[in-house]
Amino acid sequence: MAVTLEVTPTRKRRPLVVGHLDSPNISDTKLIRSLFFASQELSHMQPLRFILRRNSQSIIRKVKVLAAVFDELLRSHMVYSQSAQLCFEEMNIVMQRMKTLIEDCTRSSKLWLLLQIENVSFSFHELVTDLSTVLDILPVNDFNLSEDAEDLIVLLKKQCSDSIQFVDPRDDDLRRKVTDTIDGIKHQIVPDQSKLIGIFVDLGLLDSASLIEEIQRLEDETHDQIDERSRIAAASLIGLVRYANCVLYGPSTPSPHPDFRRHKSLSEANIPADFRCPITLELMRDPVVVSTGQTYDRESIDLWIKSGHNTCPKTGQVLKHTNLIPNSALKNLIVMWCRDQKIPFEIYGDGGVGSSTPCTEAVEFTRMMVSFLIDKLSVAEPNAVVFELRALAKSDSVARACIAEAGAIPKLVRYLGSDSPSLQINAVTAILNLSILEQNKTRIMETDGALNGVIEVLRSGATWEAKANAAATLFSLASISTYKRRLGRKVRVVTGLVDLAKQGPTSSKRDAFVAILNLAAERENVGRFVEAGVVQAAGDAFRELPEEAVSVVEAIVRKGGLMAVSAAFGLIRQLGEMMREGGDTTKESAAATLVTMCRKGGSELVAEMATIPGIERVIWEMIGTGTARGGRKAASLMRYLRRWAAGDTHETAATETQSIVVPTPSRIFNPVL
Repeated sequence: MAVTLEVTPTRKRRPLVVGHLDSPNISDTKLIRSLFFASQELSHMQPLRFILRRNSQSIIRKVKVLAAVFDELLRSHMVYSQSAQLCFEEMNIVMQRMKTLIEDCTRSSKLWLLLQIENVSFSFHELVTDLSTVLDILPVNDFNLSEDAEDLIVLLKKQCSDSIQFVDPRDDDLRRKVTDTIDGIKHQIVPDQSKLIGIFVDLGLLDSASLIEEIQRLEDETHDQIDERSRIAAASLIGLVRYANCVLYGPSTPSPHPDFRRHKSLSEANIPADFRCPITLELMRDPVVVSTGQTYDRESIDLWIKSGHNTCPKTGQVLKHTNLIPNSALKNLIVMWCRDQKIPFEIYGDGGVGSSTPCTEAVEFTRMMVSFLIDKLSVAEPNAVVFELRALAKSDSVARACIAEAGAIPKLVRYLGSDSPSLQINAVTAILNLSILEQNKTRIMETDGALNGVIEVLRSGATWEAKANAAATLFSLASISTYKRRLGRKVRVVTGLVDLAKQGPTSSKRDAFVAILNLAAERENVGRFVEAGVVQAAGDAFRELPEEAVSVVEAIVRKGGLMAVSAAFGLIRQLGEMMREGGDTTKESAAATLVTMCRKGGSELVAEMATIPGIERVIWEMIGTGTARGGRKAASLMRYLRRWAAGDTHETAATETQSIVVPTPSRIFNPVL
């Protein structure tokens, strides 16, 4: 079959550990007691229920025989020879491996186990073979056992030696049904619903909740796979389960009070410093190494180089060449961290992590599922269908492409103005998730009513969540420079984002500030934001969202003219406090903002900064213990203060030796639930 993986070649029997055991040297009684408890624990384990049942039952039955023997040995209080002790220790290791294998199979995806049935069956057989080897050299005659116990050992030795590797015919037949279904998808053969029901009943996946759990386990398997073929196989299975869940059980019904936020947003996570790009200070998606040995996110350093710079942003050294070398080791660490933090990790424009080419079967399953959902929109309760589209759009780039290609965007736009808060949130969030795919941004911008609908949700949405997700959608669309200018020219976008930053709860304010930061990268947009009161809104949020709020003021002051500097004049003292109390990123942004204000505003601004209590001490601390960038900015501030104190009232911009370059963070929103 197309997705059947090759069986692992037969391995040699693992040699016994005879003279180099890592096990601690324990007394005979403790060793036998440990074996007795281990065998009891394993004997009471439930065999696997739906697949590999016979394999797991066989092992558990054999261990039950051992438990009876160990019970008699425990009551005998014998002293055992060294060879017997070594056999017992090896037997303990074998039983621990048996327990681990059964537990792993219990936790694993049933479909993945089915696809790997020959490999896993071999693992069960290998354990029986290892147990047989131990029994062959066990000095039973030295134990003074009863006849019944000796007969049990003889019986067990025969069972183990006669054991052969086997795959239950029922399991093999079920695997063939699954692979036939997946193979049929490549030829666009719609799976028969009765056959789907039969497959999932045999697997014990009897309802929507169990199928959703199976999808999560398959996604975990996808992350764990190294080779491309295994990832493609897992992707095929995920497509099959998603399709079956949708077709057999219909669109999911959202909870009356769902948590529609992201699993965890990057701004809420404590991102390790090594995972942040030194330019944007955001989580790196595609880390690369430059000639100086420093690592940056590919998008950021590429933009830096294309802007005409020939130096390393972090060290200031001249780049010997502009080749960018992928930092695969760091990327793998970032992927694992995101997985642990429940943060989706995906690079725009590709098929997802670890997927260089989309899986044909998974694409066809997705297309069939999308077609089914679109047809349901006209006959079923729309909220459940839109919720399902939203969830599917979160999953991967293939799903986003399929949904958009099926014409879903105009249909979703109709529900942006819904009186149902739940339906409105689902619709705007589905559009947000679709916008993550680069080509979908153009589709959304060119769809009649889509942009205006999102803006209206931003301004007058039924819930703060709907407004926040509308802001996130605008951020996503603004990643294309032409759309950045187009959005910034719309007064409703500017005022809507500023109002959300002023009035919304913390999570909504964060989304608003990040969207503002993106739009403020376009110089012509800055004046409109200043007029709308963004500087005051950011200043009011310094305590609540210091990193985001200070970054916004920094961008506004840097890109704006004297009007922006004047608007930020009242924040000078607060910026000084942020230099004292904020985190590294906040301190850097606050210092950079003050440097820009002093350079543009002259002695009046320096004089105001000089009135901040203890400012010189704060600056010296940043120079001595701050980050490299923070130290440079602090040194510039100290030069301004000294010139001002010396009575030099001339403009100091010409004497600045350090050019002020503060790249705009290219923040990437995660798909939401």
